[in-house]
Amino acid sequence: MGHDMPVEGTTPEPVEEAQWIAWMLQRLSGSPFRAKFRLADADRAYARAKGRATIYRHAHEMLRARIGAAHPLKDGKQTPWKGHPVFTAQHATATCCRGCIMRWHHIPKGRALTDAEVNRLAALVMAWIDRDLRDHPAQPELPIETEKTAAPPQQKATPTATMEPLF
Repeated sequence: MGHDMPVEGTTPEPVEEAQWIAWMLQRLSGSPFRAKFRLADADRAYARAKGRATIYRHAHEMLRARIGAAHPLKDGKQTPWKGHPVFTAQHATATCCRGCIMRWHHIPKGRALTDAEVNRLAALVMAWIDRDLRDHPAQPELPIETEKTAAPPQQKATPTATMEPLF
């Protein structure tokens, strides 16, 4: 997207996947543009309702379909800003278009992504979603009162009919 450039450090890129994901999330957090992304409440609810396996499958499918080709359709504009947790995570992890993937992940444009690259990028997207869900725990729903569970109405104190003697 050209909104930001990766923060290059002196630390070499880790090879092992879990270390690479932690390293990459740290790098991305150094970008004000990437760091501002958060899932919407509706996206969090959707991710929790569908479950991790389904969202992970969606990440693979969306990455493969939207950015996996050598020359994706509408590259740079193919990933919506909202509407699915994976879309938001793609922008947060610089996996939204081939330009961002080239700048942040050093995967050149002009060739299809390999299965290993899609897997690695999907794992990064999923790690970002997992972190957002962890950072924003589900709020317990308040019980809805029904006639059976509602508290009985409070009785108002009524004045007594007797009067105190005046003398």
